[in-house]
Amino acid sequence: MDVDSVAVELYGLRPSEFTAARDAYVVEARKAGDKRLAAAVAALRRPTVAAWTAGLLARNRPKEAQRLVRLGEALRAAHRTLDAERLRKLSHDQHVVIGELARTARTLAAEAGQSVSDPALYEVEQILHAVLADADVAAQWSGGRLAKVPDTVSGFTGLEPSPGAAPPRPARAARPDGSATEHARPPQRDAEGRAERARREREEAVRAESAETRAEAERLEAVRAAAQDRLDRAADAVKAAEEDLRAAKERLVTARASSAAEAAGLKETGRAAAEARARAETAARKVEELTHRER
Repeated sequence: MDVDSVAVELYGLRPSEFTAARDAYVVEARKAGDKRLAAAVAALRRPTVAAWTAGLLARNRPKEAQRLVRLGEALRAAHRTLDAERLRKLSHDQHVVIGELARTARTLAAEAGQSVSDPALYEVEQILHAVLADADVAAQWSGGRLAKVPDTVSGFTGLEPSPGAAPPRPARAARPDGSATEHARPPQRDAEGRAERARREREEAVRAESAETRAEAERLEAVRAAAQDRLDRAADAVKAAEEDLRAAKERLVTARASSAAEAAGLKETGRAAAEARARAETAARKVEELTHRER
């Protein structure tokens, strides 16, 4: 057993099953005396629903996953070379591919018995965007070890167009009449636009995580309330048992007293019966003596 094989198994489980299975592996490693493995397994973080859902693609749809990884490589190369025409085409492909993969991931999650809310689906899309933008994130996602939406993404963060936004247009050629050409948006404005999109995406991610946190808190509160209800019922059962025991003790005392009285009465009856038998025997002897004398 090693941490990589354990991680592959754990991250293949539904998020609700992760913690118990991980803790069981930690206990097993400690019993085997492997403290380093126990610490490494204990450090594995429970995946969010979005991270687990995105990971289903890497595990269950490897061809589609590799298609996304290759698209990311092409996008990063085009960005480095500032190939505007290729960037426009790849950005369009990116929007289509991510939409398809996100829907596929949601279907896979449903088949595994895990529902995916709209905020969680949005986070799935953010993860897939991060896979395109950052080779390290892509490697972590492909290995099935992603636990949450990446906090920051290096490379071309914000390159993907927002829903409904048109892809950037190239600069126009000079007009025949020699009038000024229309230039592309200045780099600083592009950077500001990307920063604004990135900020909005982070805000949406925070809201989605907040919603998931609230849902988890509500679930835990329901678990706590159920446990409190069981505790209250157990306390009532203990109280009823104690009352039954007290009543049984009282009945036992009464029965013992009654038994003692019955025993005393039986003893007195036995004594009286013995005396009566003695008197009867005495009377019988007297009768016999009188009868003998008369003869």
